[in-house]
Amino acid sequence: MNCPYIIPFSKGGYFFVPLWKRGVRGDFLMPVFKLPDEHIFPPPDLAEDNGLLAVGGDLSESRLLVAYSMGIFPWYSEGDPILWWSPDPRLVLFPKELKISRSLRQTIKKGVFRATMDTAFEEVITNCAAIHRKDDGGTWITDEMADAYIRLHHSGFAHSVEVRAEGELAGGLYGISLGSAFFGESMFTRKSNASKVAFAALVQQLVKWKFSLIDCQITTPHLSGLGAREIPRSNFLEILKSALQHPAKKEKWKIEDNCNISFIQAGKP
Repeated sequence: MNCPYIIPFSKGGYFFVPLWKRGVRGDFLMPVFKLPDEHIFPPPDLAEDNGLLAVGGDLSESRLLVAYSMGIFPWYSEGDPILWWSPDPRLVLFPKELKISRSLRQTIKKGVFRATMDTAFEEVITNCAAIHRKDDGGTWITDEMADAYIRLHHSGFAHSVEVRAEGELAGGLYGISLGSAFFGESMFTRKSNASKVAFAALVQQLVKWKFSLIDCQITTPHLSGLGAREIPRSNFLEILKSALQHPAKKEKWKIEDNCNISFIQAGKP
């Protein structure tokens, strides 16, 4: 049995979380920071090895904006307290490094999918939650979390990409935008490759807007195949600090031209 240690943080104190809460098996409790009522966080480099940094707080707009500006994001399951994460390494995509496979390029050329932005944010997040619930037996996109991101959307900080086939929503994604950084949260697909088309459309528009990076948070084969790569958290935080110096793009997002053509031309074989 390993002995837990205590890390006090401001008025928040500490909190013990069983390691198995995030799928990490162990026979001891892991201490993490318990957040105070103030909208502050401990430094990300104090996170546990699995990226868990803090517990508690709320999903208010101001707390979420502070968290994302520090490279911290919420991720928890229904019935759990709010857990805050800052993993190391961090999966990111630098927009100009987008990779479009031959099969995806062929899908795009068929012209079956059409991409838009910010036309159905609530529908996108609802579908993302439903897909995860079906696949995992639960969802980390709780009603509380969905409501929080919808509020951020109304404030101009959260945005969506929708992909339709024959007028029906076939896939999409959503995330947070601060400065020249985009924090991808979740995506869904109803038709093969629809979420990849949404991601490619997003990336090519962000290239035009001179965004610095897309935070993909956790490594997955799906995103790695599109060009995302792991970097040390310290590097990520340095890039993020620079990206936050740029003005926020809070107006309703819109694809500026025929993105289906533009990202075929800009994509790599």
